[in-house]
Amino acid sequence: MPYLLHHSVTQSAVRYPDHDAMRFQGGALTYASLEERSNQLAHLLRDQGIGRRDRVGIFLDKSLETPLAVYGIMKAGAAYVPLDPRSPVSRLVDIIQDCGIRGIISQDNKATILREVASQQNILQFVVGLSTTDLGLRAYSWADVAAFPGHRAPDAPVIDNDLAYIMYTSGSTGKPKGIMHTHYSGMSYAQLSADTYDVRHEDRLSNHSPLHFDMSTFDYLTGPLRGATTVIIPEAYTLFPANLAQLIEAERLTIWYSVPFALIQLVERGVMEKHDLSTLRWILYGGEPFPLNHLRTLMERLPGARVSNVYGPAEVNQCTYYHLPPVAEWDESMDNIPLGCIWDNSEGLILDEQDQECKAGDVGELVVRTPTMMRGYWNRPEMNNRAFYRREVFPDYHEVYYRTGDLVRQDSQGRLIFLGRKDHQVKIRGFRVELAEIDAALTRHDAVEEGAAYVIRREEGDIIGAAITLKSGMTVAEQALIAFLKGRLAHYAVPSTIRILDEFPRTGTGKIDRKVLQQEANLPV
Repeated sequence: MPYLLHHSVTQSAVRYPDHDAMRFQGGALTYASLEERSNQLAHLLRDQGIGRRDRVGIFLDKSLETPLAVYGIMKAGAAYVPLDPRSPVSRLVDIIQDCGIRGIISQDNKATILREVASQQNILQFVVGLSTTDLGLRAYSWADVAAFPGHRAPDAPVIDNDLAYIMYTSGSTGKPKGIMHTHYSGMSYAQLSADTYDVRHEDRLSNHSPLHFDMSTFDYLTGPLRGATTVIIPEAYTLFPANLAQLIEAERLTIWYSVPFALIQLVERGVMEKHDLSTLRWILYGGEPFPLNHLRTLMERLPGARVSNVYGPAEVNQCTYYHLPPVAEWDESMDNIPLGCIWDNSEGLILDEQDQECKAGDVGELVVRTPTMMRGYWNRPEMNNRAFYRREVFPDYHEVYYRTGDLVRQDSQGRLIFLGRKDHQVKIRGFRVELAEIDAALTRHDAVEEGAAYVIRREEGDIIGAAITLKSGMTVAEQALIAFLKGRLAHYAVPSTIRILDEFPRTGTGKIDRKVLQQEANLPV
């Protein structure tokens, strides 16, 4: 039985050597080739001094090199750290410095930005995947990787509680925070998700999400555990529903997993009727609510596909599921889809503000105890103290739960219903965004006195708006301020619109009233 994540690839390479593990734009990696080439990369990384407890960045556009990087890094004993290919230089430097990343797996089209990154930090030492050598760093091409032995992985003294990957997400302090997952938590997720959604060797999974988004773990970790094929969907296809529908048909995808937005586009653009999507047997969505009218249409047009609402912060990978009944059996009084039930081998509690368990039907914060839970936040001891709820059940023995920050209640059928957040964290097309991070970035501009971000509700998907007040005598154009933020925030966190106000609406305690800002932004124009 595999207990480290990369054991899945080795095991599937023995069982299904010629079966496609990963596909991308007509090319493929069989399990045998994924095993051999990831072994070669692992040996090169070991040759560069990488080993247990080290962190290696992955700075790649979607490609067949991505799974090689994921598994090669883990086989070297290190943890992989996905870096958003669209991140500004300042954010990349922050993560590299914070996480102590000495090596990066990348590609030639990233050479210019890596050259700038290299000039602004003093930790990064080498890059793999580049043919250029003028970065001021040691650089190795994929041809260099191929010179290393591939018949077996290097010896790396790793156990299942060692780190496997660190995923950075928006932080309320204005700095991204790293979520640490071990081989144990990652493998627990792979096994539980494979069982919950009946993933089989014959399945073909859709990798719609980028690697730095936690949804990608289903495609990259669960698929190989069962020897399935993962089809990496090019970024361009996500922008054009007709191409996406054509790809689903051509690749005969059987399990789809994405944020609702991608599926809404298929429904709205009228492309589903033009393609045979009957191979889809299970559709998973998560990250944000799915508008009921679009969800109903999707299910009516794909009657052969089972649909499930997937919930779980990146800190726990996943913790609940809700398998939707056929549309004909829907409760007409339902105004949103339940989060459902806590999945196997896990436990959830609903706590009030005094950390006492709520009475049945009362609203409180969901806390979760599960083997899929993170080790903690990288280099954030104070944040770790706040992130977990500990309950002593015996002397010197505590049960540890992750505080999701999500407010829920249980309905009469025992299903969890999502009611909102305790803080100012929001989801935009599945990406977690801390509004406080945007506030902080706004106030770094010389002309801005105060700034506040909020969500603007849209039928086709929510967007972020912001408002500012200016320092006395200062001016700034909206587009100039947006360009300023693009150099400091992840692309999905940059506001679509920024209003300039004379003064902010305030609550009774003097805080900026985001609810009023949001209401004003959602008024008809």
